[in-house]
Amino acid sequence: MPEITVKRPTLSLLEEDNITEIYGVALRILESTGVEIDNSEVLELLHQNGVTVDFDRKIAKFPQDLVKKCVKSVPSEIRLYSRDGKHDLLLKDNNVHFDPGSAAINILEDGTIRKPVSDDLEKFVRLADYLEYIHAQSTALVVTDVPNRFVDRYRLYIVLKNSPKPVITGAFTTDGVHEMKKLLEIVLEKGDVAKKPMAIFDICPTPPLEWSNITSQNLIDCARYGIPVELVSMPLAGATGPATLAGSILQHTAETLSGIVIAQLANRGTPCIYGGSPAIFDMRQGTTPMGAIETMMIDCAYAQIGKFLGLPTHAYLSLSDSKTIDSQSGLESALGIVLGALTGINVISGPGMLDFESCQSLEKLLIDNEICGMAMRLIQGISVSEESLAEGLISDLGPGGHFLNSRHTLKWFRKEQFMPSILIDRLTTSLWQEKGSKTTYQRAKEEVKRILSKHEPEALPPDLERELDRVAEKWKST
Repeated sequence: MPEITVKRPTLSLLEEDNITEIYGVALRILESTGVEIDNSEVLELLHQNGVTVDFDRKIAKFPQDLVKKCVKSVPSEIRLYSRDGKHDLLLKDNNVHFDPGSAAINILEDGTIRKPVSDDLEKFVRLADYLEYIHAQSTALVVTDVPNRFVDRYRLYIVLKNSPKPVITGAFTTDGVHEMKKLLEIVLEKGDVAKKPMAIFDICPTPPLEWSNITSQNLIDCARYGIPVELVSMPLAGATGPATLAGSILQHTAETLSGIVIAQLANRGTPCIYGGSPAIFDMRQGTTPMGAIETMMIDCAYAQIGKFLGLPTHAYLSLSDSKTIDSQSGLESALGIVLGALTGINVISGPGMLDFESCQSLEKLLIDNEICGMAMRLIQGISVSEESLAEGLISDLGPGGHFLNSRHTLKWFRKEQFMPSILIDRLTTSLWQEKGSKTTYQRAKEEVKRILSKHEPEALPPDLERELDRVAEKWKST
C-alpha cells in the first residue's frame, strides 16, 4: 500500500465568497468613510502618496487600488530569529506558534491578584524560556517598579536578558521604538534588525476606525526600521464595533488594511502580520470576554481573511476571563488554543492570561503549555501507511494477542502519542492518593517552583549584558 498523505485537520468559518465580500466592503469603507489619524506626519505621508486627506478633520480616505497594491507588497512569510539559533520561527502558511499574552497589568499569585514588579516578569520569562510549546516570549507584564516613561523598553530589556527566544513586544511612547531598537541591536551585536528580526511589535488602532498619535508614530517608525509589525485591531462587538460578528469582522478588516497601507507607504516591503484582539461586549456585565466562543469565532474568521490575502496571521486566543485557576480557565483556554491551531494561525498569543486579558499567572502558563502541546499533536493529523496500519502485526498476533512488547509498539508509541508532563494526571486512583491527591493547580505550583529553582536560560555574553545594563541605567538617570 502506498503512503497516504496525512490530512491536517482544519477549521473554516467563512466561505471564500464571504471573504471576498468582506474584503470588498472594507475597501469601500476605507475609500468613502476613511480613518481618523491623530498624527500630522502620518497624514502628510498619506497625502503625498495619493490618499485623500482632510487635515482639519484628520480623516484619510484610501483609494482601493492603493490598498490592494500595498497588500501585495507585504511579505507572505516572516522568519523570526532567536539569539541562540535554536528557536527561530517561520511565520507562513499554517505554521502555528504560541507566545504568552502581552502587557498584563496584574499577576495572580497564591490566589491574590496584585500589581507586578520586575522580579515577577523575570520569573515569567524564565519559565516561558523553559516551556517547549511556548515558542516565543512576550513582554507579558507591565511592571510597576519603574517609571511609566520607560516601562515599555524596560520590559524588553528584562526579556532579552533572560531568554534567547524571539519576542512579541510593543511600545507605549512615541520614542519607545527607537530605544527598543537599540536594545535589539545590542543583542544582535550591531546586527540589522530588518535583516535578522528578533522581535515583532504589536501596533493597535483604536476602534472604530482611528489611529492615535502614539500608535501611528510607532507604526511608521517600525516600518522605517524594517521591524515586523503585528496589527492588532480590537473592535468590541456591540460597543466599539457592530453587534454582529460579521460587522465586527468587517470593521477589523478595514482597520487592519489601513495599518498595512501606512506601513507600506512608510517603507514598502515592511513585514506585517494580520492580527487582532477583538471581543464581544457582554451587555449584562459591561465586560469584554476573551473566553467567549463568539470572540474566538471572530478571531478565527478574520485569520481566514488574512490567509486569503497571503499574509502571516495572529490572534489573541487561549485566554480565560476567570480570576483564578479553575474549570473555567481550563475550558476557555483549551477551546481557544485548539480552534486557533485548527485555523492555522501563525502566532497565537494568550497562554497564561486571565481576567479579560489583564492578568498573568505562572501556573496557568504551565498548564496552557500542556494544552498547546496537545493542539500541536492534533494538527499533525493521522498518518496512514502500510506500516502504521499494522495489518501484518494484527494478523500475526491474532485474536487475544497483545501488542505491548512488539517492536512495532516500541517504534511507534512515542511518535504517535503526545507525552504530557506530570501536570496531567494519568495515575491510578490509588497511586494518585498515595502521592497526596493533588489538584492540577497544586502540581503546577510545585512544578513552577522546581523549574525556577533549576532552569538557567542561555546567558548573554557578559559584554553584551553589560551594554544592556548601561542603556537601562541611562533611562533611570534621565
